[in-house]
Amino acid sequence: MPLGWGAAILSSNVDSNVGNKKLTVAAPKVPDSSLGRKKPHAVVIGSGFGGLAAAVRLAARGFQVTVLEQLDAPGGRAYVHQQDGFSFDAGPTIITAPFLLEELWSLCGRRFADDVDLRLMDPFYRIRFDDGKIFDYSGDAEKVKAQIAQYSPADADGYDRFMKMSEKVFKVGFEELGHVPFGSLMDMARIVPDMARLQSYRTVYGMVSKYIKDPYIRQVLSFHPLLVGGNPFTVTSIYVLISFLERKWGVHSVMGGTGALVKALVSLIEGQGSVIRYKSGVEQILVDNGRVCGVQLTSGEKIPAQVVVSNVDPAMTYGKLLKDHPRKRWTDKKIARSTYSNGLFVWYFGTKRQYPDVKHHTILLGPRYRGLIQDIFKYKTLSEDVSLYLYRPTATDPSLAPDGCDTFYALSPVPHLGGETDWQTQAEPYRARVARYLSETVLPGLEDQIATSFVTTPLDFKHRLNSHLGAGFSLAPLLTQSAWFRPHNQSEEVDGLYLVGAGTHPGAGVPGVISSARVLDTVVPDASSFV
Repeated sequence: MPLGWGAAILSSNVDSNVGNKKLTVAAPKVPDSSLGRKKPHAVVIGSGFGGLAAAVRLAARGFQVTVLEQLDAPGGRAYVHQQDGFSFDAGPTIITAPFLLEELWSLCGRRFADDVDLRLMDPFYRIRFDDGKIFDYSGDAEKVKAQIAQYSPADADGYDRFMKMSEKVFKVGFEELGHVPFGSLMDMARIVPDMARLQSYRTVYGMVSKYIKDPYIRQVLSFHPLLVGGNPFTVTSIYVLISFLERKWGVHSVMGGTGALVKALVSLIEGQGSVIRYKSGVEQILVDNGRVCGVQLTSGEKIPAQVVVSNVDPAMTYGKLLKDHPRKRWTDKKIARSTYSNGLFVWYFGTKRQYPDVKHHTILLGPRYRGLIQDIFKYKTLSEDVSLYLYRPTATDPSLAPDGCDTFYALSPVPHLGGETDWQTQAEPYRARVARYLSETVLPGLEDQIATSFVTTPLDFKHRLNSHLGAGFSLAPLLTQSAWFRPHNQSEEVDGLYLVGAGTHPGAGVPGVISSARVLDTVVPDASSFV
């Protein structure tokens, strides 16, 4: 499920020519030594949020940037699908920590609010339990506590204590460490005392359970790791920081869909003089004497570059794009031994009628919580019961569907392709199962109201998005696959190669992948050093 997927829309109120507006803006600062000289070339592979943010930051530091995207439009997981008059965000639907986006606009001397219309969600999510009980989760502590008291009065005070712990973890895990590189074991050693003090050895569910006794409220406060591909029962409790992050900045959606944000980022990049090339898949990263010297496209074209930034899944970056280069750490064996996040089944559909009682974000929890999660992450089997994230953007922006209609997607966490599910035969039966469940719960009569429909499965993530095992969020966010243990933002294998996106530090989710590009300011040398 998504924190910014936690992946978009061409039907947008963002001006497609926004980069050409007559605005009085400050030019991006470039090193004086590069003025009047040819800029060093940086290639960014992939136009997901991490790649787009990286392109903005590199251009602002004086690089000539080319973004290469194998699809026919930008966004990666945040691609936009349009069908029968409906617009569908392919993935990320939730925007938190908007200051990270405002920073990118500031680097270009522009105001984020002039180009993108963010709307605060209230509630953040409506959570529906299998017995029909409802919990509206928001950033209003008193409203949340009042609802908790209806389930378990004794847990209201426990919620306050939990949020204080969430804030402590947030201050270290996000504010202090989210944008810094972990290039050596010493970097990791320095944070061990903090991690021990914050009990990062606990799981998210274990940390929640320390403060909360009611099983319903434990689910409400522990589902967040599913938004970034983590199992609440095994992922490190560092991820309880999401609760405070959401309270601090809120949960937002973009008018025009997440794709309006992608479109605005593209305009920002093109306004810097950078280039985005579509239908330009990369076959391999070229290396000379241990240092990148460019990339070769699937067409055979070679593009020289002093810096290469990969927004591709690290398993694919190392296992495919650098397959012929000797590797010391991220060998094929290491890639195979690593643990990957769950897969995603997403059913996109438009309805002939509207469902005004359904919120923008709804989480429908099935009859089993721990059991379903074990089926997905441990046993890698497709269960009969489902839990879903239901996205209805037309609750906020009716322009994303024809008049009188609604746009939806229903996202179900499922095993990645390491299991035995044959999605070529199981996709339609599973879609029908999801449809029945929705019809019986929050979308009555749904099966007779479908105007348009299509699905994506882990096979699409593998073949269309180059995701190893079709995993929705790359490497799983385990303690042993975090910080230094994760593929580094500055490649350990090749000089001049850098990684951004869900599979590198700090991890998945829109705040995580944008922060991964923030790390580049620390590890990529200034453009002047290449002149």
